[in-house]
Amino acid sequence: MYRIPPDLDLSSTVGQCTTQIRVGKFDLQFEIGRVHFTIFSDIEMTRDGVRRAIWMEGTWPDPMLGEIIDVDVEGFEIPSNTLINLLFKNGIQLHLQDDSDQYESMVISIKDQPGSWFI
Repeated sequence: MYRIPPDLDLSSTVGQCTTQIRVGKFDLQFEIGRVHFTIFSDIEMTRDGVRRAIWMEGTWPDPMLGEIIDVDVEGFEIPSNTLINLLFKNGIQLHLQDDSDQYESMVISIKDQPGSWFI
């Protein structure tokens, strides 16, 4: 809805891992180190460029999504104002998209920083 801001800094995720994934009816939540993600839009998971899993609102996540648990983040990319790619050391990439002009697609909060990013 609001697009990904150019100054969003996710560098504190690098070297950190996801310890749990929380599933709601309309959202999927996870933390990587100090960064908390609440995602309302589709999430695509790929490994070596091949789609491995997808999560969509109102569905239970594919068990493959569990492959990001206890795996360190190697890096991240923000190739456009509508896409965040989280790169894990096991070759998995999570693609988080701002895919709505009407509703929020995600909320990102960083511990010890004021406010949240509403995207």
